Amino acid sequence: MVPRGTPVMILCRGPAEAEAYVLSRVRSPEPLDSEKQLLSKKTNTWSITGMTPYWAGLYHCSYQSGGSWSQFSDPLQLVMTRAYDKPSLSSMTGIMAPSGENVKLRCFSTLKFDAFILMKKDGVHIIQNQISTPEGGGHQAVFLLNQVSSTQTGTYRCYGVFSRHPYVWSHPSDRLQLWVTEASDDPGPTNPGPSPEHAAWHLSAENQVRLSMAGLILFVLVVLLAEAWYSRKMPFNGHRQAPT
Repeated sequence: MVPRGTPVMILCRGPAEAEAYVLSRVRSPEPLDSEKQLLSKKTNTWSITGMTPYWAGLYHCSYQSGGSWSQFSDPLQLVMTRAYDKPSLSSMTGIMAPSGENVKLRCFSTLKFDAFILMKKDGVHIIQNQISTPEGGGHQAVFLLNQVSSTQTGTYRCYGVFSRHPYVWSHPSDRLQLWVTEASDDPGPTNPGPSPEHAAWHLSAENQVRLSMAGLILFVLVVLLAEAWYSRKMPFNGHRQAPT
């Protein structure tokens, strides 16, 4: 993935016995004019002074050894970015999700892109490609991440693409940070964390119990004091005087 105008160098490397190399672009049946077979050269490099849509595409190379040509290398996908205005990326389910839940990310643009591409970790991993649909004066794609886990925590971006130029992409969207938490760390409906009102209620109830205990102790002390005072008023013989 190369931003528009950035220099690029493509390297085709073969074994020590390689005698020549050829580099081809998939959309061109013949090798590029400046990439002819170079004898006695162990490596072949091709430089692009500034990336343009013309150079975007799939490349492969092969080498010659003992008069025979090797099979083509695996294709190299060269993408030019920052060709169009950036789309916007948002989460329809929030940026924090419990592990095991589904997450929906929405990529939207007022440009009528044919498709959108979702990537993770600043363009290192392509997550999904989605055909766009009309929405609100523009086009959008909704990316579904099923049963997310902690490995899907990270930074996401999306790009817009036109089908006639599949290797020419828009500017990247602004970064979207997604956090996936373990279920035990995330209070849910079956295990809600204490709210301030709930905590205040518990504190009030605890104070009520303390006040009730204090009142009971005071009542017992009053009874004991009354009993002691009443006992001192009794005659020494232990019999109470009959009322007159």
